[in-house]
Amino acid sequence: RELSPTLQEMEVTVMDKRMCNNSRFWRGEIGPAMICFQGLCRGSAPAKVTLPGVTPLPQGDSGGPLVCGKRPAVAGVMSFSSPDPTDPFKPPVATSTVKYKKWIQKTLR
Repeated sequence: RELSPTLQEMEVTVMDKRMCNNSRFWRGEIGPAMICFQGLCRGSAPAKVTLPGVTPLPQGDSGGPLVCGKRPAVAGVMSFSSPDPTDPFKPPVATSTVKYKKWIQKTLR
């Protein structure tokens, strides 16, 4: 499968961590520095699978930014999603950058 040459974008909703960690989703595997979300893909290329209200993280997006806010800011770094793109109970997960803000600022100097 080829990667899209066009930057992709998703409108996402952050999920409550308790819901994401319940027995129907990630079963307690989501730690305090992780963000679960669900959303719909936007952009010129379609997502590989579209489910009602849920689109899995496209392949190759790990390491990409999770940006939010009216004044866009990086809130997380894309981490992982389910190996099965049709599984609506394994939403994509990002690592929160808030917990690592001081380290990031120090490293970028």
